[in-house]
Amino acid sequence: MCDDRTEAENSDYVRAARLTRRQFGALSAGAGLAMLLPRAANAQAVTAADIDVTTPDGVADCHFVHPSTGTHPGVIIWPDAFGLRPAKKQMARRLAESGYSVLVVNPYYRTQRAPVVDSTNFAEVRETIMPLMGSLNADTQTRDATAFVGFLDSQPSVDQGRKVGTMGYCMGGPFTMRTAATLPDRVGAAASFHGGGLVTDQDDSPHLLVPDMKAQYLFAIAENDDQNQPEAKDVLRDAFAQAGLTAEIEVYAGAAHGWCPPDSTVYHEAQAERAWSRLLALFTTALA
Repeated sequence: MCDDRTEAENSDYVRAARLTRRQFGALSAGAGLAMLLPRAANAQAVTAADIDVTTPDGVADCHFVHPSTGTHPGVIIWPDAFGLRPAKKQMARRLAESGYSVLVVNPYYRTQRAPVVDSTNFAEVRETIMPLMGSLNADTQTRDATAFVGFLDSQPSVDQGRKVGTMGYCMGGPFTMRTAATLPDRVGAAASFHGGGLVTDQDDSPHLLVPDMKAQYLFAIAENDDQNQPEAKDVLRDAFAQAGLTAEIEVYAGAAHGWCPPDSTVYHEAQAERAWSRLLALFTTALA
């Protein structure tokens, strides 16, 4: 989860990395992102648009991208703490080119339309991000999940005969678990990348929802997150095993919290590509 401890650890990582914060800032501003993300093999032509989705709590600004022809499994992307921004749209486009109808959402729509910050340096945007993160809870997440899946199922580009997928980054990891538990008959696959707060000592800990799920799962864990909470992966393994559900749970060596988005200050290309390949393998199997 994005916090001061993680930022301090990631700052150490950045000092040893090839790309500087300034270089990442330039990339996050626009065209550089596309250069970092390779296109899918046999990439499909896609159609993309910024849209609004009505929820019980208001109107959520989102980005929807899907193959230009045919019907395909729907997927919801829950962003990390920095919200909906060009990097997330680029990731959604890449997934759509592989044959999915993808909705990437602004989780902060109740407070502010995206983009909410212009940097992925937590120290620089902490005063903005922390109140926004604090405005979200288990109830807002489940209401949003229901609304967003309902939106996908209303789209002509979505194959309602196939399961929906969901994926989340950082704070979005728990969102995927609440989505899968809220709509177990609809969500067939879910993935959490450097997810924070997946296992807590609170009564509403996401891992306690596993018995309510039917989805197959991927948990890609940052090395420093595992170092700070080494028991979490074992708790998750036990929970999924007891529920009889398939879950791939792995710590990605050398990858710091936040390593997957290409505009991250700790972007790790090799491990990000590996995590992406595991996502595609999961979706190919579970959303067939």
